[in-house]
Amino acid sequence: MTSILVLHGPNLNLLGEREPHIYGHDTLDDINGRLAAMCASNGHEFQTLQSNAEHELVDRLHAARNDGTDFILINPGAFTHTSVALLDAFLATGIPFIEVHLSNLHRREDFRQKSFLASAAVGTIVGLGAQGYELALQAAFKQLADKT
Repeated sequence: MTSILVLHGPNLNLLGEREPHIYGHDTLDDINGRLAAMCASNGHEFQTLQSNAEHELVDRLHAARNDGTDFILINPGAFTHTSVALLDAFLATGIPFIEVHLSNLHRREDFRQKSFLASAAVGTIVGLGAQGYELALQAAFKQLADKT
C-alpha cells in the first residue's frame, strides 16, 4: 500500500468561510473527506496536515523522508510566494509532489504569480477550486502506478 500525504498551508483551515467568492464553499474537512475516500477506494493510505506555521510543514516534510510517504499534494497557501524553506525541504525529501491552488494565481495580484515550489513540482493545478485537489490526486495515482 502506498501512502499519500496532503499538506495544506496557512489560512486553509478557514475554507468555506474565508472569501468564498475566491476559494469556494467547500471546507477543508469536505476536501479531505473526498481525498480520503478516493485514496481508500484506490488502495492508498491517506495522511493530511494543515498548518499556519511554516516550520510545522517543513518538519512534516522531513518526517516524510522516513515514514513511507510515496507522494505529496500541497496547497502551500501564501507560502507559495515566500518559502524557500519549503522548497529546500521538498528537494531534501526527493518525494514527488503536485502543487495545488484553488484560485487561478495568474489572474491575481502580481506577487501571487510567482511560486517558489513550482520548479520542483511534478506539476501544478491552479484555478479549478476544490476539484483541483481531486485532479491532482488522480495524477498522483497515475504517477505511482507508472512507477511500479
